[in-house]
Amino acid sequence: MAHTAGAALGLGYDEKKLEAVWEFRSNPLFTDAERAALEVAIAGAAQPNAVDETMFAELKRHWNEGQIVEIVAVIAMFGFMNRWNDTMATPLEEEPIHVGEKHLAKSGWNVGKHQR
Repeated sequence: MAHTAGAALGLGYDEKKLEAVWEFRSNPLFTDAERAALEVAIAGAAQPNAVDETMFAELKRHWNEGQIVEIVAVIAMFGFMNRWNDTMATPLEEEPIHVGEKHLAKSGWNVGKHQR
């Protein structure tokens, strides 16, 4: 989560949106397209996968086929990486720790077992 947040900020993502990401359903900073993608991301990361036809139809309302492939590929890649890193308790570098503490901690993030 902290690596992703840091990358988003590096690509120019709005800090206020990042800090409000867990409020995306009701926060006016998020577009309907972003809400659709985030709903699929959360459901796609669930075990078992919880993406349903309604969510996918909403995704298709806002994104073209190529964009949907990219969204789902990122969800799948980070699903793998998160499981790997959490199982291995991979230590976080200083920069993602700083980003997590600054932008994600108020939503419950902590470095946990990934402390150096």
